[in-house]
Amino acid sequence: MATTHPVPTVKKGVAPLRAGEGYSFLLRRLHSLLGIVPLGAFLLEHLLSNFEALKGPAAYAAQVRFLNGLPLVRILEWAFIFLPLLYHAFYGVYIWLRGKSNIIYYPFAGNWLYTAQRWTGIIAFIYIAQHVIRQRFMGVMLPEHPGASFHKVQMELANPWMLAFYIIGMVAICAHFSYGIWLFCAKWGITPGTKARKRFGYVCAALFVALTILGLSGIWAFVGGMYPNAPADVAPAVGQLAAQAAQLLG
Repeated sequence: MATTHPVPTVKKGVAPLRAGEGYSFLLRRLHSLLGIVPLGAFLLEHLLSNFEALKGPAAYAAQVRFLNGLPLVRILEWAFIFLPLLYHAFYGVYIWLRGKSNIIYYPFAGNWLYTAQRWTGIIAFIYIAQHVIRQRFMGVMLPEHPGASFHKVQMELANPWMLAFYIIGMVAICAHFSYGIWLFCAKWGITPGTKARKRFGYVCAALFVALTILGLSGIWAFVGGMYPNAPADVAPAVGQLAAQAAQLLG
C-alpha cells in the first residue's frame, strides 16, 4: 500500500521588481512630466512676461493685465500651476530623502548633479512660494490693479537682500529646469545611449545660460535705473495702450 506524503506549503514570496510596474514608477513619471509640462511652460511664459519690463512700466502692466484677463484664469492657476507645483515639490523632497548622493565617497559628476538638482529644487520652491505670496496675495492686489505691478516689484527689489535672493532664486530655477529637461529625456528614452545624452547635455547647458540671461534681464529692468521711481499705478497709460491695440486690430 503506497503511502502519501503531505504536499509542503510553498509561500508565494515577494514578486520581483520590474520596470514599469508599481505605483512608484507612475508617481516618478508624473513627477518628471509635470516638471516639463505645465511647470516648464509656465517658467518660460513668466520669463518672457518679465522681459516685457524692459519696455517700461506701462508695457509690463499691460502684460499683467492680459494674463489676468484670460478666461477661467483662476482655475487655470490652480490646475496648471499651484497643484502641479505642490506635487512636484513635495514628491521631489520625498525622492531626495529616500536617496543618497554620496558625493564624499563617490565624487562623480552624476552625484554632484544629483545633489545640485535637489538643492536647486529646494531654493526654487522657496523662491516661488515667497514670490507668489508677496506678489499675488499681499499688498496691492495686482489682478485688480495691474497698473501697480511694476512699482510693486521695484519696491520689493529695492531691498538689497531681497534682490540677492531673487538673483539666487532665478539662477536656481533655470539650472533646475535645464537639468530637469536632460533627466526627462534620459528617463523617457528620448536620448538613448551615452553619446546622445552627452551631446544633449551641451544643449541643456546652453539652455541654462540663455534662460539665466533672460531671467536676470527681467530683474535688471526693475533695478537698472532705466525707469527710476516708477509711478504707483500706470493704469491710464495701460488703458491708452489697450485703446491703441484695439484700433490696430479693428
